[in-house]
Amino acid sequence: MLKKGLIQSNLKSLKLISRGKVRDIYSIDNDYLLLVATDRLSAFDVVLPDPVPGKGEILTKMSVFWFKRLGSNLLTQLTDISPESVVPPNEYDEVRGRSLIVKRIRPLPIEAIVRGYLAGSGFKEYQENGSICDIPLPPGLKIADALPEPIFTPSTKPSDNSHDENISFEKMKDIIGKNHAEEIRETSLTLYRHANEHAAKRGILIADTKFEFGIDSQGNLCWIDEALTPDSSRFWPKDKWQAGKNPPSFDKQFVRDYLETIKWSKVPPGPHLPEEIIQKTADKYQEAFRRLTEPPNSC
Repeated sequence: MLKKGLIQSNLKSLKLISRGKVRDIYSIDNDYLLLVATDRLSAFDVVLPDPVPGKGEILTKMSVFWFKRLGSNLLTQLTDISPESVVPPNEYDEVRGRSLIVKRIRPLPIEAIVRGYLAGSGFKEYQENGSICDIPLPPGLKIADALPEPIFTPSTKPSDNSHDENISFEKMKDIIGKNHAEEIRETSLTLYRHANEHAAKRGILIADTKFEFGIDSQGNLCWIDEALTPDSSRFWPKDKWQAGKNPPSFDKQFVRDYLETIKWSKVPPGPHLPEEIIQKTADKYQEAFRRLTEPPNSC
């Protein structure tokens, strides 16, 4: 029997700013925000009605792991302030383990995507154009093929939570400026390479991942949002990977694959998920977290 997941937080002690697809954002003061990672699950940019129990805690802990492991040489939104320190005791259970207090950073309207393998929308675009985001790729590549080098393929981040759209690097420069665009591209590729090297030692390939960045009050670039989680990345088991076949995954691709088998138009409202799909998704998230964060002799 699945335990009940948190579909929505309802803190009364802080002002709610917004609810994203997964995170509820509360104002603390002029400098800090509280992010509560719920157990909501989105697919095809639609929030599904059924939560995945434990998901929010895994996303939070995994993000903290990567921010601390990879973020030593760049600014991040992470703080060491305890979420329990800003809410009364009767709200501890709602924030414990699934929340972060972060610096207020102005987010940039770009998703910084790095791809090391051919999959998802990138594979569809490659089939049509032989390229992804105006980056030409060698002919004859198959689904799940490793790319010659990781590539940076940005997309828009609409404020209304509508579908993202892949864009060229030139378009990205038009949106946020040349200097920020080049810094984000270099930073994203470096983060991906280091993360994929670590993950490969733990039996996981990071096929692709999404980073987000913002600007602080001094104009500095900051790494924000979440970091290399199953929600923002495509994780494949290294021992099951084979070019030309869609590998099983440790992320919500499992849910997307299920949704492709039913008659759903991919517009709200989303369909209910069978309990078996919810449980398997929870297990996959937990397995990814365990493999990536525990000492090697525990994997």
